[in-house]
Amino acid sequence: MANVSASGGGVPAHARTVLGHPLGLFMLFFAEMWERFSYYGMRAILVFYLTKHFLFGEQPAFAIYGAYTSLVYITPIIGGYIADRYLGPRKAVLAGGVLITIGHLLIAAVEAPQGVQGSALNGFYLALAFIIVGTGFLKANISVLVGKLYRRDDTRRDGAFSIFYMGINTGAFLGPLLIGYLGERMGWSYGFGAAGIGMALGLVVFVLFRRELYDVGEPPVPATLKARTPIGLPVEWAIYAGAGVMILLSWWLVRNQGAVGTLLIAGSALTIGYILMTAFRRLPRVERHRIFAALFLIALSPLFWALFEQAGSSLNLYTDQSVDRSVFGWVMPASWFQSVNSFFIITLAPLFGLLWTAMGKRGIEPSAPFKFGIGLVLVGAGFFALILGAPATGLTPAIFVILLYMLHSMGELCFSPIGLSSMTRLSVASMTGLMMGTWFLATAAGNFIASLIAQATGGEGAGPAQVLAVYGRIGWFAMGVGVVVLVLAPFVTKLMHLDTIGEPDHALAGEHAIGEPAAAGVDTRSERRP
Repeated sequence: MANVSASGGGVPAHARTVLGHPLGLFMLFFAEMWERFSYYGMRAILVFYLTKHFLFGEQPAFAIYGAYTSLVYITPIIGGYIADRYLGPRKAVLAGGVLITIGHLLIAAVEAPQGVQGSALNGFYLALAFIIVGTGFLKANISVLVGKLYRRDDTRRDGAFSIFYMGINTGAFLGPLLIGYLGERMGWSYGFGAAGIGMALGLVVFVLFRRELYDVGEPPVPATLKARTPIGLPVEWAIYAGAGVMILLSWWLVRNQGAVGTLLIAGSALTIGYILMTAFRRLPRVERHRIFAALFLIALSPLFWALFEQAGSSLNLYTDQSVDRSVFGWVMPASWFQSVNSFFIITLAPLFGLLWTAMGKRGIEPSAPFKFGIGLVLVGAGFFALILGAPATGLTPAIFVILLYMLHSMGELCFSPIGLSSMTRLSVASMTGLMMGTWFLATAAGNFIASLIAQATGGEGAGPAQVLAVYGRIGWFAMGVGVVVLVLAPFVTKLMHLDTIGEPDHALAGEHAIGEPAAAGVDTRSERRP
């Protein structure tokens, strides 16, 4: 078995590298690229599919879209916990990829004529349920695998997540272009079928090159998976059977936005309560402070994503109905604008990565909380680019939508990859999946709030003016909160104890960074020096 550093995991020193990073990072890059290709491509046409194929009104379409995107980010909290305790991230990612592939292909298979709902609509909801549960297994755990490739004090971590984030956005850029064109111009089943093929390609990459992970992400106690449960199945197969039950539950929830909201509130309260109870009762002071800092960052996530995720719902329809999309007489598909954000991420991510590295070498790199404050200011400012450019009458020039996406992309680079890195960096080993899942739970809350905002922009008699008025209110609010976060950033940074973050992690020991039992003779109760 490969040696793992006591300071928080990582692949062995002899592992093959590319551009100074383990080759496993690039395997995960391509696997996640194809998963995001399928997700963002489908997301780009989902509201159009509901309004133009099933003939839903805007508000019901936004409600279903919001319930779906919320559930996609709720389930990782369960998937992260299951991976921490039983499956390990590797098996969880593989299972998730299989379910997502089935979901996308099922949508393509059950399409009925326009306006016909009935069994076709129920089949569509079932397909969404497969994707929801599959994403629960995959989404948090593939990010955990990236973090576990590196020691906690490895200066390459933020850069690695920036590279990984480029993989996410390469898929997110290509997905809307191909799937959007096929769906809007060739037929919806062609678009959803392409999404399923994309996820299948991600699975192939993950399986063929999984050896580059070495022993990172294996089940914490492999023998546990073979133990029999009261229902007669081994633990591993009982988990997969439970996933089938979750698919049926998700099939019902995706049509009930109110139930999803209740689930979010209850899930958030239980999860945060459990984390706080664990922090107070079982963690030493330094690790407890780091968990508090991570929870502060998590608390900001719903606001950011509530604004950012207008892209797939209200902003998507605004682009379709109120933006001049003609280029030399040819009108481009509205779904193509979903690729603009990813284009800016791909082009700007290397610059941001170089900027953070250069500032880090000089000791002036902004802290994670400060970057979050910048991100909130930028996401709020993006809406004013659209508001100021929209004419009183007629269509909005496309350049102003592109400018909005540019500012949102810059905000995302200050927010999302930094958040992913911070969750793995600030967590103790045995809670990494749980904390990553909580990060995505907060993202789910943001998507749910985003659907409520989107519904406020639509409705009977609503026009572009109402959309822009709502955007103005949420833009001011986000920028105000961002300024407050910039002021609080130094105090939150102190809770991160960055000067000792490379010391061995004995908190909740009994598990190493990849979930192995602690060596015999190690006092697992010892507390880290403050």
